[in-house]
Amino acid sequence: MAEIIAALPQLDVRRLPGPETVLRRVLPNGITVLVRENFTSSSVVISGYMHVGSLDEKPEQAGLAYLTAQGLMRGTASRSFQDIFETVESIGAQIAFVGRTHTTRVFGKALAEDLPLLLDVIADVLQDSVFPGIEFERMKAQHLTALALRDQDTQSRAVLAFDDLAYPNHPYRLPTGGFQETIQQLHVEDLREFRAQHYSPNGMVLVIVGAVEAQKALAAIADALGDWNPSLTYERPALGELEKPRTKQRKDVHLEGKSQSDLVIGAVGPTRHHEKYLAAVLGNNILGRFGLFGRLGEAVRKTAGLAYYAYSTLTGGPGPGPWQVIAGVHPANIERTIQIVSDEIRRFSTQPVSQEELHDNQANFIGGLPLRIESNEGVCGALIHIERYDLGLDYYQRYPRTIAAITREDVLEVAREFLDPDRLVIAAAGPKIEEG
Repeated sequence: MAEIIAALPQLDVRRLPGPETVLRRVLPNGITVLVRENFTSSSVVISGYMHVGSLDEKPEQAGLAYLTAQGLMRGTASRSFQDIFETVESIGAQIAFVGRTHTTRVFGKALAEDLPLLLDVIADVLQDSVFPGIEFERMKAQHLTALALRDQDTQSRAVLAFDDLAYPNHPYRLPTGGFQETIQQLHVEDLREFRAQHYSPNGMVLVIVGAVEAQKALAAIADALGDWNPSLTYERPALGELEKPRTKQRKDVHLEGKSQSDLVIGAVGPTRHHEKYLAAVLGNNILGRFGLFGRLGEAVRKTAGLAYYAYSTLTGGPGPGPWQVIAGVHPANIERTIQIVSDEIRRFSTQPVSQEELHDNQANFIGGLPLRIESNEGVCGALIHIERYDLGLDYYQRYPRTIAAITREDVLEVAREFLDPDRLVIAAAGPKIEEG
């Protein structure tokens, strides 16, 4: 182990976020606050989440959590949409809310001196949004247009088809943005009721990074949101057991007028809590991320010349996210591309990666860490990650040794557990190819 670590990039872990430089406190109303000072920047970034998302909506209302988050800035009891817009613009700030599967995310950025005003607006829209009817109708129309465009996009349709096959009778099969038919049925009262029933400070996480003293940042959040009463009693039902496909599954979506097809091939992957999750992430980098898209890029693009792009993704969260290969190909090359990708997955899940591949990717992960967290936004994302998954404030200080300890056998074991080449889910979207 000592020899392996010595051959990899050496980081000064004291410069990485850790318990010595991160303030963590829990307010009486349940909001967890993390702050890291950075006076090399004149700005401050605030980022975080609430435990409310598409898992809390009814299937027939798919897209409700997403639309509710989008509508928060459209007007409150004391500020119109124009007032909010002008307040934020006048200080050159940014505020955004995004509804996801498990959470609703909040993001804000401003000069450090404007942090109190930034928090005041965030607190106002979280607690007192009224969703004005005219703004709701405008927002709804905009989202329906976006969904109509999504439904004509080959990659989006292939991803939707994959989720439908990989997550049968499971909430993960539904897109957070919903469908045109579910959005059409929503009314402004649905958004108001959803916010009233599900938005709460209890369990909320807020991270502030930038040119502000930690205690002052903590006091600013307490002033803005400390009086928000966690009066809700709603408890999210536990995710049901996922029934994974027992045989290879395939779905083809035909879209007229397209010149390209998109493929999504893979399986349900590990949760972020899996003991070998980082081995899976490292392995995924070898499979289809590193350099010119790893092994997949070499086999599908460079050697066979079949794809415009071919890469792999791994999305592990509180639940089992997908482990996928995504490729854009000429419609005539679909079957051959599927075969090559399947062969690469079989090799990846049955044979250890080489020591050179492992070492190169470990060096990439370790050496790239400072770059990934050099900005205020990067540090915010890192602190949110360790808080959400209870990784410990010293996680990034331990990270280099954790990555260095991953073995070829670890990668093979997790690949074998989740990527069964005989039970892959295959989804394709593009023009119909006439036989003969």
